[in-house]
Amino acid sequence: MQKKTNYSYIGIAFILLLFGILFVPKIIDRIKNDDISRSDRMSAGQDNNFSNDEKLAFIEINNEPKKVPTFSFINQEGKTITQEDYKGKVYVVEFFFTTCPTICPRMNSNLVEVQNAFKGNGNFGIASFSITPELDTPEVLKEYAERYGITNPNWNLMTGEEEAIYELANKGFNIYVSRVEDDEVGFEHSGDFALIDKNGFIRSRLDGFGNPKIFYKGIISEKEKYDEDGNEQEITMLKEDIKKLLNE
Repeated sequence: MQKKTNYSYIGIAFILLLFGILFVPKIIDRIKNDDISRSDRMSAGQDNNFSNDEKLAFIEINNEPKKVPTFSFINQEGKTITQEDYKGKVYVVEFFFTTCPTICPRMNSNLVEVQNAFKGNGNFGIASFSITPELDTPEVLKEYAERYGITNPNWNLMTGEEEAIYELANKGFNIYVSRVEDDEVGFEHSGDFALIDKNGFIRSRLDGFGNPKIFYKGIISEKEKYDEDGNEQEITMLKEDIKKLLNE
């Protein structure tokens, strides 16, 4: 009886040895080639199928890749958030305000769709900066987040000094924001989104002429497809490019 047991152990040891010889080198090669870590960066249910396999361009200013400047604001939970909180994450940037009656509801509804597409992915986030910080307190921002179904823990709705926010928009991201005294709403701002990679650089795909698109249209939904002027929605494009950056 003891002899048969020993044969069993020998058989198991042989199988394990054969597995190591055949498969361990392949696993090591996959790790070296970043295949395993690349797929692990994506949450379950997310694919790596792209309409094109071109890498996203860096936005350059004076021949230097444009990087997100330093910032420090308070989010909807009353916590101080800086650019360091997004280090190692791919994220989308927008400028909005909670009482905006026109484009902001559309923008944030689209961003919720983006949020849901990357549900559970800890490497994805969104940064929303209020352009009416005197009105958008952390309490107001928290209520707004609840109303829109904002659940991603890396989606920060931020408030702070108005001058710093406007400078961040117009100079830091080149996203237009302005007060308009004779306008009924009192403010003008872009409906575009900026896309930031894990190292804090602003990225985008190239247009048909080989130039970076820089921003993504945030107002038109995937369901609408086109606006009244014939402009095509870019939310699908944004989702795809987020996946590309998550895989880098």
